[in-house]
Amino acid sequence: MATALQSFLRLSFVLLTSLPAHAQQDLILGISEGTSGGLDHGRVIAKYSGLAQVVGKALNRRVSVVFAREFSTLDDGIQRGRFDLVFARPSDYPARAVRDHGYQFVASAKPDGQCLVIVGKDSPIKNLDEAKGKRWVSPEPVSYMARFCKAELRDRGIPLAAQSVRDVREQGAVPFYIDNRFSDVGLVASYSGVAKSLDKTGHRVIHKSVKQPYFPLVASKDFTGSQLQAIQTALNALPDSEAGRELLQTIGVEAFDTTTGDRLRALPAWLGV
Repeated sequence: MATALQSFLRLSFVLLTSLPAHAQQDLILGISEGTSGGLDHGRVIAKYSGLAQVVGKALNRRVSVVFAREFSTLDDGIQRGRFDLVFARPSDYPARAVRDHGYQFVASAKPDGQCLVIVGKDSPIKNLDEAKGKRWVSPEPVSYMARFCKAELRDRGIPLAAQSVRDVREQGAVPFYIDNRFSDVGLVASYSGVAKSLDKTGHRVIHKSVKQPYFPLVASKDFTGSQLQAIQTALNALPDSEAGRELLQTIGVEAFDTTTGDRLRALPAWLGV
């Protein structure tokens, strides 16, 4: 038996393919899942086709999904305006698209992203003040989350450059360094696999950063205000139907937030990029 989402997608496809020829020029939705995705192009297209069809239906246009596996591909597509829409993490890419290339904010995903400061379950460290001067383990400096955590700690009076820090390529290595006494304090993203497994691993969160927009969706400067509003209305309505809720579950977000535009625009300056 077809699921509600499958039925919705078939109906959307029929509606879109029945449009007049002049309305059928495809818009391109560029997708990036950062370094944590691991999907191939075909699976990404399948995963986000429902979102593309929701946006397409709101605009009365067809929307095609293009996977930007490499950050260089994402950046080039934004700079050259090859993507009509961009749904990407890490969030600094859509944020810079808005700041530098005329893209417009549409929405971000719920919940927001945060930097979590964690310690081992038996650690005596209870807060950031007690973490000063300890041994830290962090994602590699070029990563978005390293910059995110660095900005948060800077605002809290802890310059990360003044601490003893081990850099790791994968956030999954952070608990290993703590458990094996190589480090005392770790930095991870709230939406990472590490963060989602804290209940099982027993690591404690001693600090949560300010919230910043997660997985933003932005649109090129060619979209009108009424078109942006139509997309936002369609995204806000997703939790109200079974098909919409199934779509959200498929792409791995709780809902969309159309109120975080100002915070996204301020993000690059906060990060220092």
